[in-house]
Amino acid sequence: MFGTESSLSMFLNTLTPKFYVALTGTSSLISGLILIFEWWYFRKYGTSFIEQVSVSHLRPLLGGVDNNSSNNSNSSNGDSDSNRQSVSECKVWRNPLNLFRGAEYNRYTWVTGREPLTYYDMNLSAQDHQTFFTCDSDHLRPADAIMQKAWRERNPQARISAAHEALEINEIRSRVEVPLIASSTIWEIKLLPKCATAYILLAEEEATTIAEAEKLFKQALKAGDGCYRRSQQLQHHGSQYEAQHRRDTNVLVYIKRRLAMCARRLGRTREAVKMMRDLMKEFPLLSMFNIHENLLEALLELQAYADVQAVLAKYDDISLPKSATICYTAALLKARAVSDKFSPEAASRRGLSTAEMNAVEAIHRAVEFNPHVPKYLLEMKSLILPPEHILKRGDSEAIAYAFFHLAHWKRVEGALNLLHCTWEGTFRMIPYPLEKGHLFYPYPICTETADRELLPSFHEVSVYPKKELPFFILFTAGLCSFTAMLALLTHQFPELMGVFAKAFLSTLFAPLNFVMEKVESVLPSSLWHQLTRI
Repeated sequence: MFGTESSLSMFLNTLTPKFYVALTGTSSLISGLILIFEWWYFRKYGTSFIEQVSVSHLRPLLGGVDNNSSNNSNSSNGDSDSNRQSVSECKVWRNPLNLFRGAEYNRYTWVTGREPLTYYDMNLSAQDHQTFFTCDSDHLRPADAIMQKAWRERNPQARISAAHEALEINEIRSRVEVPLIASSTIWEIKLLPKCATAYILLAEEEATTIAEAEKLFKQALKAGDGCYRRSQQLQHHGSQYEAQHRRDTNVLVYIKRRLAMCARRLGRTREAVKMMRDLMKEFPLLSMFNIHENLLEALLELQAYADVQAVLAKYDDISLPKSATICYTAALLKARAVSDKFSPEAASRRGLSTAEMNAVEAIHRAVEFNPHVPKYLLEMKSLILPPEHILKRGDSEAIAYAFFHLAHWKRVEGALNLLHCTWEGTFRMIPYPLEKGHLFYPYPICTETADRELLPSFHEVSVYPKKELPFFILFTAGLCSFTAMLALLTHQFPELMGVFAKAFLSTLFAPLNFVMEKVESVLPSSLWHQLTRI
């Protein structure tokens, strides 16, 4: 035993201060690198890398999955409805107020050099175009066959070239000679309809101004209306004709909606409102385009608040899916009734009136549905161009709403002041938003991941509820600071720190020495001698 103690003390005496400096410096460097990586990973993915690896690799070895799966199986019946709701809330929706790629998104890229749309967002748009603008019989018409390939093309210039090719082929084949009278030498030139979807693509991506896009959409309307009327007459002749009519209906609705948006962009707001109303009356069942949200925005621009209330009365129904536009527009109308005279000091003295209470409750309802919107309306966060797709209750929907509706809130005197004084009170009613909501289902946990895919990398995604720093980031930060301090002290006071290091190591090995003494006293000396030799 004494030999072990002497060898340990001899080893400690051979360690020079340079060794301690190197040891603490290396430890500080390694922990610093881990800290930097952990911080970068947390900012990008919202979780700790060490924690994620521990959960995914160590937890199965410790049997955590079995317990989890048993809990899930026991509670599956009770949670099935909320799970289905969570899946539906994590669905990505087409932005009803999406901008024009050529006239707006591309101009932003030319000016700033930044790409406002992500690949994931554009890929979703390509899938939408293939769903709405193509059908199984497109191969029978050469122009439609070309456009079917164009919607799948990733390169914008290749898509535009394909659209021009479709129009050129259609132009060549559009003049067909047919006899006016049977067995006669008199002929006429019959013009076939042009390709409406080719005009749509050129209006969306090649036109550099809204006025150019509107001209192309008018040409698309002329072609699309003819196709729609023909397919309407033949829709009952078989499944193929029915699919063609469904496609032609989608094309026509899309064109008319974009024409209304062009009129809105060009300042012809009343004309845009009329076009939207006519479109909703003509196709009342096509709610997938959410044309009522375009109508609400245009009516707010006209300050036709009675008409806005009438639209809300129809669409702000418990059986219909909600959106930030519905909830925040309802809050704006109720805030408008009291915001011009609202004072937080007076309200704290006399209490809230019934109208003020209704306005505050409407704001709390809107904030619970999408808690990211107020920071953009109050200009606490900078806006970017909205994406082509949004996630309801997510940061992407908040950007899309605030981008178009911030001006309407500013126009109502005192509305933003009322929002500023009351919106944070929502969180007192829902202390655990991921587990239980107040008026809506619990806030879905998938929004952050989906928003990071939808929004460009230069935008800082808003996260709700605010995540605390993971334990491993705090641990590595403390470890890095502690070892760096030790390295500095060892470099400045090598003799003193050497004494402290030897005392610390001696104290650390004291329990081991105690155990070895007990073992030596119990075991025979001959057996202990043989073990030490081994």
